[in-house]
Amino acid sequence: MRKLLPLIGTPSDSHPGGRSAMTCRFRCGDACFHEVPNTSSNEYVGDVIAGALSRRSMMRAAAVVTVAAAGAGAVGVAQAPQAGAVPADAAREAARKSRGARGLRFAPVAPNTADAVTVPDGYRQNVVIRWGEPILRGAPAFDPEKQSAKAQAGQFGYNCDFLALLPLPGERGRQLLVANHEYTDEVLMFRGYDAANPTREQAEIAWAAHGLSAVVVEEDRGSGKLTAVPRHRLNRRVTATTEFRLTGPVAGSALVRTSADPSGTKVLGTLNNCSGGVTPWGTTLHGEENFNQYFANSSRATDKRYGIGTGATERKWERFDKRFDVAQEPNEVHRFGYVVEFDPYDPESTPRKHTALGRFKHEAATVRLTHDGRPVVYSGDDERFDYFYKFVSSKRMKHGTSRAVREHNLSLLDEGTLYVAKLTGDSPAIEIDGTGKLPADGEFDGSGQWIPLATATAKGAVSHVEGMTAEEVFVFTRLAGDKVGATKMDRPEDIEPNPVTGKVYVALTNNSNRGVGSNPKADEANPRHANKHGHVLELTERWNRPESTKFAWSLFLVAGDPDDPATYFAGFPKDGVSPISCPDNVAFDPYGNLWISTDGAQLGSHDGLFGVATRGERRGELKQFLTVPKGAETCGPIIQERRVLVAVQHPGEIDGASVEKPASTWPDGPGTYVRPAVVSVWRADGRDIGV
Repeated sequence: MRKLLPLIGTPSDSHPGGRSAMTCRFRCGDACFHEVPNTSSNEYVGDVIAGALSRRSMMRAAAVVTVAAAGAGAVGVAQAPQAGAVPADAAREAARKSRGARGLRFAPVAPNTADAVTVPDGYRQNVVIRWGEPILRGAPAFDPEKQSAKAQAGQFGYNCDFLALLPLPGERGRQLLVANHEYTDEVLMFRGYDAANPTREQAEIAWAAHGLSAVVVEEDRGSGKLTAVPRHRLNRRVTATTEFRLTGPVAGSALVRTSADPSGTKVLGTLNNCSGGVTPWGTTLHGEENFNQYFANSSRATDKRYGIGTGATERKWERFDKRFDVAQEPNEVHRFGYVVEFDPYDPESTPRKHTALGRFKHEAATVRLTHDGRPVVYSGDDERFDYFYKFVSSKRMKHGTSRAVREHNLSLLDEGTLYVAKLTGDSPAIEIDGTGKLPADGEFDGSGQWIPLATATAKGAVSHVEGMTAEEVFVFTRLAGDKVGATKMDRPEDIEPNPVTGKVYVALTNNSNRGVGSNPKADEANPRHANKHGHVLELTERWNRPESTKFAWSLFLVAGDPDDPATYFAGFPKDGVSPISCPDNVAFDPYGNLWISTDGAQLGSHDGLFGVATRGERRGELKQFLTVPKGAETCGPIIQERRVLVAVQHPGEIDGASVEKPASTWPDGPGTYVRPAVVSVWRADGRDIGV
């Protein structure tokens, strides 16, 4: 199964996580080259896991031998000889097991550098919708040489990331697709783009290309093919200039009032929406991530903690709207970095920014209900040495579709308690040296607690952080995490609860600065010094209740080349797994398997989508399902019974690429603009995925 490629046509190691310089510029404003924002002295969660693997593998040796023998067809392990005749039913069962865990029975895609979406044998694909395709009434067909802000505001936006696919009652064969549009690559959008002197029209097109899209899609009854339905009444675009409502404990605060909005309750636009989630009451959540890169000319320590620069921005929007100039509008930046809630079933609704969930670089916002119906939202802060959080609402969800019920449910995330995670290893610190050497107890695991930061109520908010008001906690959440000693992580990205088991999985993409120079060194929760491949943690909350303030954690996966002794796949034999690097977004299939998309893979192959069993005898068996084109990142995976959807973000984003010199010609071939797009994948025989 394993096949590693030479590092040909891949980003330079000089850019952390394998990203190209272009990606660093346009997605996060060269965040990896700035001083690490978190200079607190909190314990860092580190580099240690690799050695634990050998003991765990040995503990499971008896079961593994059986699995390896049975798994010959899927993972390339030699078939064990049979001692004698086997009953037909047993033979069929053995053959079934040899194909992998239910939901993962496909021939894994080999690592590759094709400028295409590559899927397993027996699977088909189609492009559902591309950047620029018209979705609103009156929007023109895409013409890359004659773009306008007005046209883009009615067309599918740029760089799709998080995806949600929602039911559409009463319209058979149709669903409602919601997509984030994280950021724009101006050099790939505009012919002759001058980065030093962008035009107002280019800036306004980019504003319109950010935000969200809602578009109805229609399925082909004979396959998993999806096609966008233009001009449907529910189709909608939300952009960087759409009006939002600021809700929760910060709404109206002096910290968020501006000259354009003295009330502190109305915000124009949403920026850098990365991953998100779907609520049980039928809305979608969207995390504002690298918002810092859009704001110029800051001189405040609080802004520095968020990575906001002292000079001009890459896109130079501050030339065209003073709200992006911190020197002129110091509070505008305090109005970004929240979780956005969007009601896709009401095209007239005003999206909301929920301040009670805190302000940081939100990666994801996934929801799990308590036993009494209160939502719990998990979110990571995608920065080296930053934290992950959860919010526990104090209000119960109501069932029904009336306007009163929907208004109640839209307020669920305005009252409750925000927590940050602190992890403790169960081995002496002296045994954790960053080399991967196994501690004496033979395990890399431990306990954790959710530390309360602030509680919002209908009557006001209360801070649990000494020296900070509640409003300050919700606006300067990173500083609150510093004060309470939260655990520093390796870029916490997507955090998702498994709908089958209730366990919570945290994708940590990478941190090449771990243990380098004066940066924090390893501890028991984050696996390696100079961690360029990332890892995945598995959390089990006490009594498996999401409102609990205590949890156990353990290592589930340490990414990288399976031949590297520092890698680990939940104890599964490493000669039976696909290589994986830089886990980013995660999702679950109907069987409880974890699906992982990657960003910035450092093994010579393009990024891709992987499925891994989380339970049973095949726990840890990881198989690659697809790869994406040159320069692209795999985003927004949705795993349904009969189809898989991914967002192919920033194809062609390679150093030196431009409209004139494209690095990729996906999806439409030579002579066309490279275009981010959503792709649907299904089995050619029409059966369920991976069974």
